[in-house]
Amino acid sequence: MKEADPGAWQHTVRGRVLLAAALFAVWAAAIEVRLVWLQVYRHELMLAEAKAQKDRTRTVNPRRGDIVDRHGRILATSVDAVSICGIPKAVGSPAAVVAAVCEGLGNCTAKEREVFAQRLSQKSRDFAYLRRQVSSEEAARVTARLEALKQPGIFTEPEPRRYYPNRELAAHVLGYLGTDHHNGLAGVEQSYNSKISGTPGTQMVEVDSRRIVFNSRVERAPVQGDTIELTIDAQLQHIAERELERGVTEHRAEGGTAIVMDPRTGEILAMANSPRVNPNTYLEYPRERWMNRAVQGVYEPGSTFKVVTASAAMEEHVFSPTDLIDASAGVWRSGSRRVTEAKNHNYGVLSFTDVLVKSSNVGAIKIGLGVGTERLGRYVSRFGFGESLFKDLPGQSRGMLADPSGWSQSTLASVSMGYEIGVTPLQMAAAVSSIANGGVLVQPRIVRALRRGTTRTEVAPLDLRRVISRGTAAELTAIMELVVERGTATAAQVPGYTIAGKTGTASKLVNGRYSQTDYHASFVGFVPSRQPAFTILVVVDAPHAGSHYGGSVAAPVFQRIADAALRHAGVAPTINPLPPVLVQAAAASVSPSEFIRTAAVAGPPEISVVSGPPTVPDVRGLGARDAVRRLVRLGLVPRLTGDGMVIDQDPVAGAALEPGGPCRLWLGRLAPALHTPQPPQ
Repeated sequence: MKEADPGAWQHTVRGRVLLAAALFAVWAAAIEVRLVWLQVYRHELMLAEAKAQKDRTRTVNPRRGDIVDRHGRILATSVDAVSICGIPKAVGSPAAVVAAVCEGLGNCTAKEREVFAQRLSQKSRDFAYLRRQVSSEEAARVTARLEALKQPGIFTEPEPRRYYPNRELAAHVLGYLGTDHHNGLAGVEQSYNSKISGTPGTQMVEVDSRRIVFNSRVERAPVQGDTIELTIDAQLQHIAERELERGVTEHRAEGGTAIVMDPRTGEILAMANSPRVNPNTYLEYPRERWMNRAVQGVYEPGSTFKVVTASAAMEEHVFSPTDLIDASAGVWRSGSRRVTEAKNHNYGVLSFTDVLVKSSNVGAIKIGLGVGTERLGRYVSRFGFGESLFKDLPGQSRGMLADPSGWSQSTLASVSMGYEIGVTPLQMAAAVSSIANGGVLVQPRIVRALRRGTTRTEVAPLDLRRVISRGTAAELTAIMELVVERGTATAAQVPGYTIAGKTGTASKLVNGRYSQTDYHASFVGFVPSRQPAFTILVVVDAPHAGSHYGGSVAAPVFQRIADAALRHAGVAPTINPLPPVLVQAAAASVSPSEFIRTAAVAGPPEISVVSGPPTVPDVRGLGARDAVRRLVRLGLVPRLTGDGMVIDQDPVAGAALEPGGPCRLWLGRLAPALHTPQPPQ
C-alpha cells in the first residue's frame, strides 16, 4: 500500500487559494469594468436619473387678484386656507389614517371615507389630496390625531381659498372658482381669468427615499394677478338686488333682473338677478341658477320695444309727434291673425304721442307698417339688437333677430310692438340709454380699470355709433316723460324728478304657443329725464300674484330703485328745485391751515348771498356729507371718489356755476391744496 504524500494538503490549499484569488480577481475586474462603465460612459445619464429621483419641480401659484367695486370695496378676494394631503407610498395603514383624518374633520361622509381610502391605497402615486381648503381649526385637529397615531405620509399644506365677503351681492357678475382656485368658472372670474390669475412661479424641492420633502427653494417667484376694478357701485347693487327681490316675492314671480347704467359712459352701476346665489357655496346650486339673466336671458320685450319703432318713424320723418293714427277699431287683422289692444281697449283716433303714452298695439303696428320692413330692420340693428355689445362677461346672448329681408307683413307688425324678436335686458337698457344721452349707442361695460401694483389702467368709454339725431332723441324723451306723467307708468314717478320711460308686457312662449298666464312684465326709463344720471331697466319673469302688467309690476320696482339711487348719488331735484345759493368768491381765499381748522372745529362756514354771477363754492376740507349738501343746494350733481374729507374738486372754486352740471370731488385723509379762486369775468 502506497503511503500518503505528507505535502499533498499544501497542494490542495494552494490550488484552492489560487482559485479563490482568480475568482476574486475576476469579480474585482468585473466591478471595475462596471464602475468604469457607469462612472465614465454612463455618467451623465446616471446623474440625471439620480437628480430626477431626488429633485422635484413644483409650480408655485400666485396670489389671485382681488375684484373691487368702483369705490375700492372688496367684492372677491383670496384668503389663507389649509389642504390635507398625503403621500400614498409612505402611508402604512390607509384605513387607520382615514379614520384619524375623519375624526379630526368631524364631518366626513361614507362616500368621502371611501374616496380617501382609495387615494391612499394607490401606492404608485407620489401625492394625493384628501380634503382641500379646510379651516385652520380643522387642520389642527387632524394633525393632533395623526401625531397620536404616529402614521407618516399625511401632511397639511397652505392653499388659498376664494372668498366673497358680501355673499350673494353681485354674484352673477363676479362668478366663482373651482376648488383648484386657478380657473374662473363664471362671471368676471372667468372672462378676466388670465389677468386675475397672475403668472405662476417654480419651486425646486428635494425629497428623500420616502418621497418626503427635506429641502426646497424658489427658482422663479410668482407674479400676483391684477386687481379688477368694476363699474359696479356696491351700494347701488345692494339697492337693486333688494328691490328686485321684493318685487319678485310680492308678485310670486319665477325670477327677474334689474340693471342700473350710466347712459353717458355705458358703465353698469348695478346688475341684479333673482333668484340669488352665493359663490362661497356655489356647489349647492344647480347650474341653471347661475345663468345671468341680464346678459344671457332672452325675452320678447313687448311694448318697451315701441320706442325703437317710434325712433325709426320720427328719424325718417314718416310720422311727427302730433300726427293722428286711427286705432278706433281696437283690433288689427292680417289674414287669420287678429291683434287686439291690452285689456280690449278701443282708443279711437290717437296722436303719435298717445300711441306710446297709452301703449296702443294697433297704433304701433300702423306706425311700423308706415316705416316699412327695410327701414325698421335697419334701425333695429342700429340700436344694437342681434349684436354682442358686451365684452366683459362670458356667455352673452346676441338675442334673436331674423333677417329683415325675410319678414312678412305679419312679422313686421309683430316686431313693431315687440314680438317675434328676442333681446337681452342689457341690449334693451343700452338701446334706451342711447335715447337718454342724445342718440349715441355706447358700449356697455362692467370693468372700469385694471390695477397691477401701483399702475392703474382705465377702460375708456366707447361710442359705437350714432343711432338717431339729438332732435329725435329730445322729442322721444318728451313723449316718454308723458308715459310716466299720465300714461301706463304713473307708478314709476319719483317725487321731485322728471322721468322718461316705457312699460312692456309680453306673453311668454310656452311649448311653442303664447301663454295666457305667463308674461314678462318690464319697465325701462332714465332719470332725471333731461340730464340723466341713470338708465334703469326692470324685467320680472312670470308674475303670478295680482297684475301681470309692466306698469303695475315692474314700474314700482323701478321707482324704488330710482328713488334710492338718486338720494345715494346726491342728484338735485328737477321739479321745483330749491333756488341756488350764491357763494361769495372772496370767502374761499384763506390759508389751507386756517380753512382746515375752521372746517374741523367750527363746522361748515356760513354762506353769504351776494350779487353778481353765481360761482362754484370751495368745499375742500369738508366731510363728504356736508360737501354734497352744499353742492346739491346749488343745483350741482356731486360725483365722489375716495373716502375722508374733500381734498380736490372740479370745477375749481370760483368757476362759473352751471346748475345741473356735475362737480367731481376727490376725498382723502390729507389736507387739500386749495386753488385760488378766479374772479368772475
